[in-house]
Amino acid sequence: MSLGDALSIAMAGLRANQAAMTLVSSNVANAETPGYIRKSVDQVTTNTGSMGSGVNINGVNRELDSFVQTQLRTETSGAGYASLKSDFLQQLQGLYGNPDSSGTLEDAFNALTTAVQALGTSPDSQSARIGVINAAQTIAGQLNAMSNGIQTLRGAAETGIKDAVSNANTLMKQIADINNKLQTNPLGGTSTDSSTAALLDQRDRYITQLSQLMDIRVTTNGANQVTVFTGAGVQLVGNEAATLSFNAQGTVTPATTWNADASKSSLGSVTVSYSNGGSINLTSSIKSGEIAAYIEVRDKIMVEAQNQLDQFAATLSSSLSDKTTPGTVITPAPAPQAGINIDTSGMMSGNVMHVTVTDAITGTQRNVSIMRVDDPSVLPLSNAATNDPNDLVVGIDFSHPATVIAQLNAALNPSNLYFTGSATSINVLNNAGFSTVTAASVTTTQAPTNLTSGSPEVALFTDNGAAYSGSISVSGNQITGLAQRLSVNNGLVADPSRLVVYNTTPLTASGDSTRADFITKQLTKSTYSYSPQTGVGSSSAPYKGTLLSYMQQFTAQQGAAAQTAAQVSDGQTVVLNTLQKKFSDVSGVNMDEEMAHLLSLQNAYSANARVMSTVNQMYQTLMQAF
Repeated sequence: MSLGDALSIAMAGLRANQAAMTLVSSNVANAETPGYIRKSVDQVTTNTGSMGSGVNINGVNRELDSFVQTQLRTETSGAGYASLKSDFLQQLQGLYGNPDSSGTLEDAFNALTTAVQALGTSPDSQSARIGVINAAQTIAGQLNAMSNGIQTLRGAAETGIKDAVSNANTLMKQIADINNKLQTNPLGGTSTDSSTAALLDQRDRYITQLSQLMDIRVTTNGANQVTVFTGAGVQLVGNEAATLSFNAQGTVTPATTWNADASKSSLGSVTVSYSNGGSINLTSSIKSGEIAAYIEVRDKIMVEAQNQLDQFAATLSSSLSDKTTPGTVITPAPAPQAGINIDTSGMMSGNVMHVTVTDAITGTQRNVSIMRVDDPSVLPLSNAATNDPNDLVVGIDFSHPATVIAQLNAALNPSNLYFTGSATSINVLNNAGFSTVTAASVTTTQAPTNLTSGSPEVALFTDNGAAYSGSISVSGNQITGLAQRLSVNNGLVADPSRLVVYNTTPLTASGDSTRADFITKQLTKSTYSYSPQTGVGSSSAPYKGTLLSYMQQFTAQQGAAAQTAAQVSDGQTVVLNTLQKKFSDVSGVNMDEEMAHLLSLQNAYSANARVMSTVNQMYQTLMQAF
């Protein structure tokens, strides 16, 4: 090796040392910078002369474990989803309160039952009567407040989606901008210079922030450019960013729901659109991240919670105001065919006739529920219109009374039922040789103004002053949002004596406890079936129980859901922290390692400088020899 080769190699070593020291300095300076990836020089050996090897700097290496980074983004999505969901469930649990504390729904219900029992003991006491009114107003107010709180949380979720979509668009544009800048990478391929490495750090940080908002999948090409997809495979970013949009709606109410059919949806949808004019609805395909949590809170968790309160309010109201009257057996001789007459003159929309029929050949018994409907656009009804999974539900349009009998025969003749009479007095007859009607009845709702009907049933609670009968119309089911509208009958507020006096001819005695005893029985002992849409029970086996047991079921369920969500969030945080540490161990800056590396570079620099000094001395010796 010539002295020139030795000098060239030493100078190359010095340049490599200087580059490495620059990166050490950069690493140390950015040790606390979020998203910074530790850098090292990409050194390659070069041939110098016939016997030596030099060194050349080929670019900058980012000390990155791509597999751990992919895992980290997945868990970041999961943590964003779990944390946000837990936060909303904790707020929902705050609306329900601790069952053992005052000011809760259970506390208000127990106060109502206590007040009614006191009225039963002293029906002639004015203070006892007023006590029932006050207790009823308290539980109605509690249901109103809880329902308002649930809709406020749904509104917050709607706003949250809007903000998250806006943030996602910003991040996607920034990722696309960096992709385009990388097209001019002077080194090409996966090699980078320091400025390109800084861009990659910045882009990775944006991608990680995007993963907190939604589940994503990232691929990288040979030019270090990325393509970002949703977890379902919809492209979001390439050389240009798609645009997410969210058509946020106004005030969120129990009646506002999301539907994949835009014409039926009254809440916003997340849509991705492209420069070529194409668009895709992503609302139901985002499975993780904060956006997914917001959507689940808005469209499932809070909707189910509202359903639970609405079902409780509906059962509370109906249990006191609904009266079931058995039909009158029709004596066959000498004229009419045998069967049962049902007085339907008091039916409201949503009220139901119940018919039990036995097949004459097989002996099989079937239950038929015939619901009054005043809006024919909702027909035919689903069997889920009642909470009985074993009945056949038939909706009949009563808005045209003259056609009611014809509608009944058209719908139920195939089931061997035969009807005569009128819309207000219906005869359901035996079909000789085919079936026998073994029972028939009708459930009617007492009007709020009918406080002295002669029976103990009374509309203690109303739907903003109107009767609650469970009607179904094109604008929705009456039960939807009932908890938000439930109120105490103004007639009873004005005249609490009607809590006792249920008849005027003859006049009910002021000390009569019949109505108070009936209300007590309905509140504490009677059992009811509850809709599976509340999340309590199932379609095949709806939950049956008292009002108190049902309330305890859904409040306990909400408490368990909040606790589970908190545990999942805590567990997800542990997993995320573990991965972040693992990622930091590989890609983060370790000050001890950097100082050790700096010392090594210092020694190497000194050694290379020593080689150059020695070569210089040797050149001087040669010059002096001549």
